Amino acid sequence: MVGAVDALAGFGFGASSIALFARVAGGIYTKAADVGADLVGKVEAGIPEDDPRNPAVIADNVGDNVGDVAGMGADLFESYCGSIIAAATLAGSDVVLVSFPFWISAVGIFCSAIAYFAVSTKNDASQKDLMWSLNRGIFLAAALTLGGVAVVVHLLFEGREDFGWELYGCMILGLVSGLFIGHATEYFTSYEFAPVKSITDAGVTGPATVVIQGLGVGMLSCVPTTFIMVACILGCNELGGGYGIAIAAVGMLSTLGMTLATDAYGPVADNAGGIAEMCGLDEAVRDTTDALDALGNTTAATGKGFAIGSAVLTSLSLLTAFKEKTGVTVADIANPIVLCGAIFGAMLPFLFAALTMLSVQKAAGAIIVEVRRQFRDIPGLMEGKAEADSAKCIQISTQSSVEEMILPGLWAVLTPLVIGFLVGPTCLVGMLGGSICSGMMLAIMMSNAGGAWDNSKKYIEIEGACGGKGTDTHKACVVGDTVGDPFKDTSGPALNILIKLMSMVSLTIAPLIRGNADWQDWEYGIVPAAVLLIGTVIVYVVYWKNKVDITATPSGDAEYSQVKETELAVVKGTAL
Repeated sequence: MVGAVDALAGFGFGASSIALFARVAGGIYTKAADVGADLVGKVEAGIPEDDPRNPAVIADNVGDNVGDVAGMGADLFESYCGSIIAAATLAGSDVVLVSFPFWISAVGIFCSAIAYFAVSTKNDASQKDLMWSLNRGIFLAAALTLGGVAVVVHLLFEGREDFGWELYGCMILGLVSGLFIGHATEYFTSYEFAPVKSITDAGVTGPATVVIQGLGVGMLSCVPTTFIMVACILGCNELGGGYGIAIAAVGMLSTLGMTLATDAYGPVADNAGGIAEMCGLDEAVRDTTDALDALGNTTAATGKGFAIGSAVLTSLSLLTAFKEKTGVTVADIANPIVLCGAIFGAMLPFLFAALTMLSVQKAAGAIIVEVRRQFRDIPGLMEGKAEADSAKCIQISTQSSVEEMILPGLWAVLTPLVIGFLVGPTCLVGMLGGSICSGMMLAIMMSNAGGAWDNSKKYIEIEGACGGKGTDTHKACVVGDTVGDPFKDTSGPALNILIKLMSMVSLTIAPLIRGNADWQDWEYGIVPAAVLLIGTVIVYVVYWKNKVDITATPSGDAEYSQVKETELAVVKGTAL
């Protein structure tokens, strides 16, 4: 039994690896296309969003599915696998405890399928009505899961019912914490509430104040989520120790079917609006899809909050399992070895976020240059008489996303190996703890700030706030939305992968460094350290050093500027 459970760590590492690809590369793909399409299409050319004349629109729509559907699915699948593996590892040879997380997940899947039929709404529904229709399905799935797991506990823990009900309490804490985190995220990202409205109001004085207000809202949103997570962890630790925390993670993810469907709702609604625009459907259709898209921004942010909470619980559970496997009993923060590990770990989420943000900027630059080229070189494109070369933009996004994820992936996979072998398991415990703490805060801030910026723009476009579309306030909020795109869809979600992947890699190598004292086998750490250093240099020289020049056009290209002005005059029906 123990050997079989240990083998699950390899399965978890596989899940983490594909999640890294889907979430990080997918996030870079979608935001590179999105930012590139918006900056050239909406800002420079003055054409509507999702206009078929824009060659980056198709790549943007594809990216919504790549990053926000496939990426989120891979992210939550990794969390589900990681939490189950951590619980099974901490269970030892107890068959009942090993099987319990699998029973919870099975019940949750069945109950989520039933709850699907509770989701419905009416025509002309408000944002609150739409949100309640989705929440109704989530609440029903949660209630059914609680009832089903109660039956499992009654049957499975015969003879030690008290312990079983304590673990049931851990499961309840995890599930309820997930719901609370979702509602806290909704408050900070929906334009029905004050935080998002405050960002819109800040747009009256320009884009700078929009960015400042959005960052403040994002930072403030960390407070309620932190209280919820701390209460959940402390409660589960009292009831079931490390195993109880792992069960809380499984419980939070037990309604994954409904949660994932709710999150996928956002990009589906966004793509529906894009298709409506490209097909030239009635304005009423686009108004409907815009309302659904605004709700989708909130549900996507809620899903990201849920993913962050589950990632923290999963990573903490994996950390506990790692300590048990390596024999580390005490990790004193006053110990310089542990403290240095924690400091280094706290730095890693910032490095990861920086790399992914810069990757989006670099890839978006390539998209910008290509879209400008097509506007300039394809006759009749702006008049709608020629077809844009969308395949070229898709190729750029695909190639860039794969290339740009290499460096973050190297650091995520190799850093635990370097610290674990070079210094020792005690330092690695500190590093994992530091990364979990800073990664959680940074992920919450970036995801919620991005969602709030997006919906501040939607508040103007849908509700007509501050004068409606085309005003200086609207333009300022568009800038905030552009800043928030990589925040909420690339860097913020990618941090979930970072903390879980490093914890899973650490658990995988735990048998190799078990019982090692500090610096005992430091020579074995030289190899992964050298690979990390050399790999970083190679990636920088091959992929990062050569940047696309986005300053050459349009300002430095008179021909481009003349063509653009001419074509815009035709489009807008004005005279030159």
